[in-house]
Amino acid sequence: MRPADTAALAAALERLAAIPDLSAQRAEALAAFAALRIALNAGEVRAAEPAAQGWRTNAWVKQGILLGFRLGQLTEYPPAGPLRYCDKDTLPLRDWRLGDGVRVVPGGSSVRDGAYLAPGVICMPPCYVNIGAYVDAGSMIDSHALVGSCAQIGRRVHLSAAAQIGGVLEPVNAAPVIVEDDVLVGGNCGIYEGAHIGAGAVLAAGVVLTRSTPLYDLPRGEVHRAAAGEGLRVPAGAVVVPGGRAVRRGRGPEWGLSLYAPVIVKYRDDSTDAATALEAWLR
Repeated sequence: MRPADTAALAAALERLAAIPDLSAQRAEALAAFAALRIALNAGEVRAAEPAAQGWRTNAWVKQGILLGFRLGQLTEYPPAGPLRYCDKDTLPLRDWRLGDGVRVVPGGSSVRDGAYLAPGVICMPPCYVNIGAYVDAGSMIDSHALVGSCAQIGRRVHLSAAAQIGGVLEPVNAAPVIVEDDVLVGGNCGIYEGAHIGAGAVLAAGVVLTRSTPLYDLPRGEVHRAAAGEGLRVPAGAVVVPGGRAVRRGRGPEWGLSLYAPVIVKYRDDSTDAATALEAWLR
């Protein structure tokens, strides 16, 4: 999509999203939302994208997606084998073709139209990718994994079984979860509330990251916390494992209580890379 076309689409979606009653503009709004879905499918527009100073959130994309939810009416979709779907008529599933270069393994996975999956992405069943998500080339979405609305996943990322990448649509200016290139997200991990995972990081199974989660960095002797209005940032190359910290207040010491705390135990090195090289054999 050309910059001029993108600017015009953004302006139209922002204007339409601000109208409380779209009865008179319904046809125009549906056409604008359809154009947005086409651009999202092609990866031509994104809910967030790399910029000169970090990442930029495109609030108008999320406004457009919310507009599609407003416009939609519940409908029954044609069955896919034994599976039946009832959802809003503005939010169909992606219609995959061999030329897309995406490997969708049979077994009940769903990808909403308006999500970009680059050539070389692998979807293991059953997984789910929501509208506005962006998954770059060579990444794997493993069984029971979720890529939430507007989440941004880089190249050669492995989202292991049952990993949950949270979505964000509201507030519209909030940054989505960002997982940069070459990250390994272990099984049953949860990454939420705009967390930003730096390139090459490794999250061990069971790590949960939210905006309010402090991240303890043993090698550097510091604690990472989310800045105001931002998600928690995991440094590039960090190896994060689930840990605990003692409760020192109230009856915590008497009862021997501890609270969950993610811990950076090291930064990625040759031995870590050797342990994760197994991914290449699965592709």
